[in-house]
Amino acid sequence: MNQYVEELGGGRRLAHAEWGLTLPAESAGGWPCDIGIRIDDGLLKVQAYAHKQREDLDPQVFLQWNRQTRIVRLALTRSGDVWVMGDIPVQAADATQVDRLLGLTVEGVLAVRGYAKALAEPAAEPSGWLREPGGP
Repeated sequence: MNQYVEELGGGRRLAHAEWGLTLPAESAGGWPCDIGIRIDDGLLKVQAYAHKQREDLDPQVFLQWNRQTRIVRLALTRSGDVWVMGDIPVQAADATQVDRLLGLTVEGVLAVRGYAKALAEPAAEPSGWLREPGGP
């Protein structure tokens, strides 16, 4: 695992069986994405902070997303911050499966950040035939 993380770039060993990986802002939806990787209880576990708590982020949306995800899931802290977490058995942790786990984690982070961004932006004016009759 040490060599795998080193080869990714932006990775570092934090402790025995623990690593960190940072994706730059341009690859992670506007701000850096720190991913924690560790081996515990026979599982390779990954977690990444996705977004701070915000009143307009509906936890029900995240529960629905969890029904559609594979390997990774969304979680909220008590304070409402959103995290993406996932794990696979250590025995299955070859390069392909670790790539998949990390890729799905980043995909989840980007989905949460995209959702938050869409909520923060004013609704676009309908164009063409979608405009109200008599509208601009």
